[in-house]
Amino acid sequence: MQFDRQFDKILPLQDTHSNKWKKAKAVIGMDIEGAIPMWVADSDYPTASCVTDALRAAVDFGVFNYGMDRDGYAEAVRWWLETRHDWSIDPDWIVTTQGLGHAIALCIDVWTERGEGVAYFSPVYHEFRLKTERAGRTPVELPLALVDGRYELDLDAADAAITPETKVLLFCSPQNPSGRMWTADEIRQVADFAARHDLILVSDEVHCDLVFDGAKHIPTDVAAPEHRDRTITLFAASKTFNLAGLRIGQMIIPDADLRAKAAGRLTALNYDPTSLGVTGTMAAFSPAGNVWLGEQMVHLARNRDIFDTGINAIPGLHSMRLEATYLPWVDFSGTGMDADEIARRVMHEAKVGPAPGHWFGTGGEMHNRFNLAAPRSVIEDTVARLQAAFADLQ
Repeated sequence: MQFDRQFDKILPLQDTHSNKWKKAKAVIGMDIEGAIPMWVADSDYPTASCVTDALRAAVDFGVFNYGMDRDGYAEAVRWWLETRHDWSIDPDWIVTTQGLGHAIALCIDVWTERGEGVAYFSPVYHEFRLKTERAGRTPVELPLALVDGRYELDLDAADAAITPETKVLLFCSPQNPSGRMWTADEIRQVADFAARHDLILVSDEVHCDLVFDGAKHIPTDVAAPEHRDRTITLFAASKTFNLAGLRIGQMIIPDADLRAKAAGRLTALNYDPTSLGVTGTMAAFSPAGNVWLGEQMVHLARNRDIFDTGINAIPGLHSMRLEATYLPWVDFSGTGMDADEIARRVMHEAKVGPAPGHWFGTGGEMHNRFNLAAPRSVIEDTVARLQAAFADLQ
């Protein structure tokens, strides 16, 4: 374990401009003094040394001209997708955005008009809804079915919810907030659903590297290549390597007409990726980055076990077992408490700041989403605080 100590290093993030700390009071209403903020999906330990070494070398060189190594960057993305996900892409399919949030917003902007519908399966990453609303589009919620503690597609209900004005389907794979990994058959069902309703399918696969127990992520394009004429896959190093602040992501678009439309919109907006974002991505998507990721997953698996064991020991609480992501989804409905009392105990008594479940739509109301991408001692402290806050149930 070459990097073991790195993942357990406590950083003074409260002294930085990290949104997780600086915006906690404004966004989730929690006083940050003495708190453990977990509401933002980024990690609290240093990224891979291959990334920081490459960025340091670029800064030391001290020249930040126009331009980038497009060929080297595209080859790094291609190599990573083929090596880790058995997905062979043409480097020309890559359209670069300012991160995955930007890519989602761009897809909504390009393939819908004001007032038209954007559909998504819920509960899901809250920015699907927020970006839809900010753009003046209409959210179309397609609730998932909770079957034996696991989310399943309910495509009959989804068929009934789609309207002729719905133009785009946002799909989260792996699923956030539950950490659910979709099977190839389920992904094909989603792609068939999109084709049946003539929807552009935008598959957000930003968490695809963060998988547990030897599982393999299946890209949507691999599961359903027959639907390439409508599929856009969103991908980035941002979650895997904690590079969100470098503001770079990839839209993988095999269809030439779709690709030209997205690239044309970026050209019209005079967008090019930052040179440091390209440098960081190239360094991350490398053999050295692959080794670091393997060790990070050992750390996250250990944190997952600590968290699940501690949370599931509290009567009335249940942490859904993560198959992917570092974002455990905890059900508090068994406590018999209302959402306000749960929030009081979690945020103001335990002083732990998760993402509130209601953000994620139908099915999330009695849940909270936590974050395991932190030193082990932070996860142990989180569990101890929550056990104390709900001690009267034990």
